[in-house]
Amino acid sequence: MNLKKILIKKGYQAIELITLPSGHHLVIAELNKKKGTFILDTGASNTCVDSAKSKKFKLKLKDTDHKATGAGTMEIDMQMAHKNKMKIGRWKIKKIDVAVMDLSHINQALSIFDIKIDGIIGADILQNGKGVIQYDKELLFLKQKK
Repeated sequence: MNLKKILIKKGYQAIELITLPSGHHLVIAELNKKKGTFILDTGASNTCVDSAKSKKFKLKLKDTDHKATGAGTMEIDMQMAHKNKMKIGRWKIKKIDVAVMDLSHINQALSIFDIKIDGIIGADILQNGKGVIQYDKELLFLKQKK
């Protein structure tokens, strides 16, 4: 029996990933009932949205003193948006907090692939959905909490 069949039997949803030549994986997801393109980033602790897309996703922004950091040395100002709804495939979460920050540097880097992202799916989603990634089949599996 293959991994997909095993996980589906255990209640997981299979979600297709789009792999870029850079090795990044894209996921199509809905945030507050609006469809968007997100990078799947297992190293990002939180799901985040580009500040330029906050109106598209109807985010209610709250200021925070926290700064976002990543693989680079630069700190990025961020805001938070609480109690959002996210749907990835048929998997759903009703109350997810998302960080909102300027992701233009990522979009600039991805412009060579003619791709623009709306945000990043982080480890918070993967933990909540007991995420499993099958890289060779370009699949993400998430399990709905009961």
